[in-house]
Amino acid sequence: MSKQKAFTIVEILVVVLIIGILAAIAVPIMRGRVDAAKWAEGRAMAEKLAKSLREYSQSEGAGGSYGDGQPSLSELGASTDDFSGKYFDYTNFTWTTDYQEGRQPPLDFTITVSAPEAISSPSVMVLDNKDEWRQTR
Repeated sequence: MSKQKAFTIVEILVVVLIIGILAAIAVPIMRGRVDAAKWAEGRAMAEKLAKSLREYSQSEGAGGSYGDGQPSLSELGASTDDFSGKYFDYTNFTWTTDYQEGRQPPLDFTITVSAPEAISSPSVMVLDNKDEWRQTR
């Protein structure tokens, strides 16, 4: 008689338990990485908008359209198509500006980026004229 070698049910359950624990740890970490990759698109668009705001302030100076704190995309030499990506589009961005002649730099701005539904966290990020990002929610 030959003896057959096989795994017992307890050994199989232990392996399944270990795989389950590893999956429970890995899934949230991977979700965060996916959201960070999606946010890369929004950050790139906001940086493009910041560049447009800086160029606008250099060309227009104090005569620019800063009335309600937000020159339009067309005034910035951009269109809605320039801010249309896979996850973000122009509706995710708002910006305010404050131009004061004699101040260095004369243009102070804040670009607020709201996350679309496809991104769970963070929900809002803000870029300022010093190129510093912060999460607000």
